[in-house]
Amino acid sequence: MNLSDDKLTTLQLELLKVYSFNPSPKEMEGLKLFLGKFFADRFTQKVELAAKENGITNKDLDNWLEEDGQ
Repeated sequence: MNLSDDKLTTLQLELLKVYSFNPSPKEMEGLKLFLGKFFADRFTQKVELAAKENGITNKDLDNWLEEDGQ
């Protein structure tokens, strides 16, 4: 990706604002945990919706996980 060809996203611009405050290492760790949880929750919601829309049950998911372990 060439930055001269692409504009920064809204998220990238907001993160740059955070960095301008020069957060401490402890604050940065908290931000990383917060962002990680935010995106993990978002992913989980999308997976749950896709499973519901496609009739995939928790039992199906458990079976797939067991198949992977073999």
